[in-house]
Amino acid sequence: MKTRLLLAILSIFSLCIFSCKKDSKTVPVQLLLTDNPVDYDSVNIHITGIRVKIDKDEAAWVPIQSKDTTINLLDLQNGTTTLIAQDNIPQGILKEVRFILGAGSYVVVAGDRYELETPSAEDSGLKIKIDKHLNESLNSFVLDFDADLSIKEQNGGYKLMPVIKLK
Repeated sequence: MKTRLLLAILSIFSLCIFSCKKDSKTVPVQLLLTDNPVDYDSVNIHITGIRVKIDKDEAAWVPIQSKDTTINLLDLQNGTTTLIAQDNIPQGILKEVRFILGAGSYVVVAGDRYELETPSAEDSGLKIKIDKHLNESLNSFVLDFDADLSIKEQNGGYKLMPVIKLK
């Protein structure tokens, strides 16, 4: 009788421990960047990092593997893409992607180089809404950084006000 009671208590205890265990499953994700044609000599964007927000943790931004790089968006026209980040992230719904930009983004117009002002992009980053459920297999997202709509000429200088869409 005591053995049965002890086995029952151990079974219930084991069930509670395993049912309370958090699911820490991760899934692979990659982010690719592309651009539409535009009338500049070059548009160089300095990306220092990428973070994602998953539905399970609304407050946390998860950094994903990306390299600190400068990309000429004009090299990514007519369907050309480049891999900017790839990592395993928690399974769930990918809510948003955040680009963190560094100093050194610039545009070349008629042979002249102009630094791009990037208000808040160096601090809080540029957020792109995704809202896609992540599969267990590779999740690949193509982000269209529209240089034509993103660059505004103001007072003889240029400002980067990014327009990035999920393709």
